[in-house]
Amino acid sequence: MPENIVFKRNIRTDLAVEAREMLMGEVREEIPGVTAQTETFDEITVTRVSVDTPEAAERMGKKQGRYVTLEAPGLRQKNTPLQDQVSRRFTKELVNMVELQENTSVLVVGLGNWNVTPDALGPRVVEDLLVTRHILQMEPETLGEGFRPLAAIAPGVLGITGVETSEIIQGLVEKVKPDILIAVDALAARNLNRLHTTIQLADTGITPGSGVGNKRLAIDHETIGIPVIAVGVPTVVDAVTIADDLINHLLGEIMNEAGEQSPVHAVVRSIAEGDKRSVMEEVLTPYGGRLMVTPKDIDTLVEDVSRLIAGGINAAVHPAVESSEAGKYLH
Repeated sequence: MPENIVFKRNIRTDLAVEAREMLMGEVREEIPGVTAQTETFDEITVTRVSVDTPEAAERMGKKQGRYVTLEAPGLRQKNTPLQDQVSRRFTKELVNMVELQENTSVLVVGLGNWNVTPDALGPRVVEDLLVTRHILQMEPETLGEGFRPLAAIAPGVLGITGVETSEIIQGLVEKVKPDILIAVDALAARNLNRLHTTIQLADTGITPGSGVGNKRLAIDHETIGIPVIAVGVPTVVDAVTIADDLINHLLGEIMNEAGEQSPVHAVVRSIAEGDKRSVMEEVLTPYGGRLMVTPKDIDTLVEDVSRLIAGGINAAVHPAVESSEAGKYLH
C-alpha cells in the first residue's frame, strides 16, 4: 500500500462499514487486518466487519472488534412487515454477538438527550423495553419461564445532569452488577441513504458524541468492567459531507461535458480535497459551526426504529418473547 495515502478522517461517521468503504476508496485494495462478509436476507443486507489488529484499528479509526450492520432501505416507509423482519434479524445478530446464559443479567442504557429528537433514540428504546429485574427479585412466579433479569436507564447527557454518562454507568454497574451492558445511541453517518435504514451492533463499546465532534468518555469493557454491546442507528449527517458530495457530483458533470483534456478538467483535478472541505467549513461556521442535518419526518422515523430495536432486545434477552409480539408485554 502506498505510504502517502491518508484516510479522510475529517469525514465523520460512526459506522464501521462506511469507514471501511472510505478507506478502500483511498487505497483501492483490501485493508490488512480487516475482514468483511455480506449476506442478504430478502430486503435486508447484513455486513459483518471484523477489525483484527491495532494497525487496522488505527487506520480505520475504529476499535478492534466485531461490527455488524443491518441495512434495509424500505424502513424509510411505513412498512410493518419489514420492521418485524428487521427486528427478528436484529435479534439473531444480537444473540450471536453476546453470550447469554440462563441467568445472565442485562443492563440497557439509552444514551442521548430526550429533548432533542435526533438524539432521543436511546431514551425512546428504554421506554419500550420489558424490564424484569425487579419482578424476578420480588415475584418471579408472575413471569414464569423464559425471562432474564433486565434493567434499563436513560441517564441523560452531561449538559442536563452535570455528570459524565460514563461515570453514572460506572456507579450503576457497581451497584446493580449486571453481566452485560447494552448501550443504545443515535449515530452519525457519512451517507444520506443510511439515515434510519441502518442498524449497527458492535462488541467494542461506544464513545457518545464522537460522530458529531462532541466526544465524551468511552463506555466500554475497559471503563465499565463488563462486556459492552453498542447498538446505534444513524439519524444525522454532517452538512459539510452533503455539500462535498454535491460539489463532487457537479464537478464530475462539468468534467464529462468539457472533456478530460480541457482546462476545466485540469483546474478541477488541481483542487485538493482538504481545500474544498476547508472552504465549506469556513462558509458554514457563521451558521453555528458544524451543522448536522436530519430528515423532516425525524419524529416518526425515531419512533419506528426505537420500537424495532426495543422489540429485538426484548426477544434476544427473553426467550419467551417473540420480537414481533413484544408490544403486548409493554406497559
